[in-house]
Amino acid sequence: MHICYHLLLMVSKGKTVELTIDSAAFEGSAVGRVDDFVVFVRNSVPGDRVRVLVKRKRKRHAEGVVEEILEPSPHRVEPRCPYFETCGGCTWQNYEYSQQLVSKRRQVIDLLERIGGLEVPEVAETIPSPKPYCYRNKMEFTFGSSRWLTKEEIESGEQLRRDFALGLHIPKRFDKILDLEECHLQSEESAAIVNLVRGIALREGWSARDSRAHEGYLRNLSIRTGARTQETLVNLVTSEAHPDRMRMLCDELLEAFPQVTTVINSVNSTRSPVAAGEETVYCGEGSIRDRIGVYTFKIGAQTFFQPNTLQAEQLFQCVRDWAGLTGAEKVFDVYCGVGAISLFISQGAAEVIGFDSQEQAIEDARGNALQNGVENCRFFARDAREALRPGVFREIGRPHVIILDPPRVGLHKDVCRDIRESMTPRVVYISCNPATQARDLQLLSDRYRIVAVQPVDMFPQTYHIENVVLLESR
Repeated sequence: MHICYHLLLMVSKGKTVELTIDSAAFEGSAVGRVDDFVVFVRNSVPGDRVRVLVKRKRKRHAEGVVEEILEPSPHRVEPRCPYFETCGGCTWQNYEYSQQLVSKRRQVIDLLERIGGLEVPEVAETIPSPKPYCYRNKMEFTFGSSRWLTKEEIESGEQLRRDFALGLHIPKRFDKILDLEECHLQSEESAAIVNLVRGIALREGWSARDSRAHEGYLRNLSIRTGARTQETLVNLVTSEAHPDRMRMLCDELLEAFPQVTTVINSVNSTRSPVAAGEETVYCGEGSIRDRIGVYTFKIGAQTFFQPNTLQAEQLFQCVRDWAGLTGAEKVFDVYCGVGAISLFISQGAAEVIGFDSQEQAIEDARGNALQNGVENCRFFARDAREALRPGVFREIGRPHVIILDPPRVGLHKDVCRDIRESMTPRVVYISCNPATQARDLQLLSDRYRIVAVQPVDMFPQTYHIENVVLLESR
């Protein structure tokens, strides 16, 4: 009782505590302890000795921020981005990359064992990204009429306009935009395009969106670049159509950036914050091309495509290896999107059947198969809950291998049920959220055993981790 009361006094809101950071937590915080009481700390890395201001106290843990680094971790590095402490997009830029990979592997083990309660074989070392910076092929920036000033900007005393910004949202603030002149997630050319568009908008007096009043012309700027082709798509999302403005913007973009092959204006007059709308193409074909392995893909403004193209090749190679294909198998690729995995594994399979709930994705997948001369892939616009039902098996045949690549929410319980009842010999489950993956694997565990686990780092400098699990029926 004395220890508990002592902890209650030490670790309470507004108090400062000194502690050593033990490990990285799944959602980007780091973990330290006062005696055995857990404290989650932002912007710290394992090995730091820090003084922490407690911001929130819960029954089983507290949350705090670093007031002072008493002794820096040997794994702490200087962040490359000047917006690191404000933006929140790359929470691990201050953490040595080799150790990011170690922490991500540990998180996968912890989530599978703790949440899933699963017996896990030896988890492989995390596959590093070929590029730890500038790896994203798509970035989406937001215009706003309410600019967030950084601490450095405020202390500079410089008069800065607050009614216009082009950049990224401040964490947990839908109405505040951090004006970015550089970002190290996409290419240097991408940042230069952002700065050019901002300059044109300010010069011409174009208004930025006020998300509260639902007013303003400029909403979003989306940039896509082919990692293998360097073709670049620029999509300006606005609240209304102004063809003269777009033609002028298009001319200036093409003059400054020869790699820009397509310029699109998407008009979204609704209150929805999505960076999409009715598209008008002002330059090019309205899409770009990129390659994964020997396969070329057509990518539009709204096409879902793996954000880290170079790392996607390593991910897909793992899937192909684990599918154990001999040329005789029928493979079901559930959540197939534009058919990237389907095409990548097609040479080793007798037939690949892709399913996706988005009709546009299926149309694109069929087009990609045709463009690449792949004849053993078929694609169907069906929800995952329809793809593994007995009626489909009667129509198409039973799969020998199922490949799953669901969104972050994971599998619907009905899909887990259908997989269990199908007794498909081999399942390869790709997940961008190992927490929901662990939950799903637990639901499958009475019929399937985990054979192999491979973390893949698709998102360096962040806590996000892609994970691949191979299952075999018991």
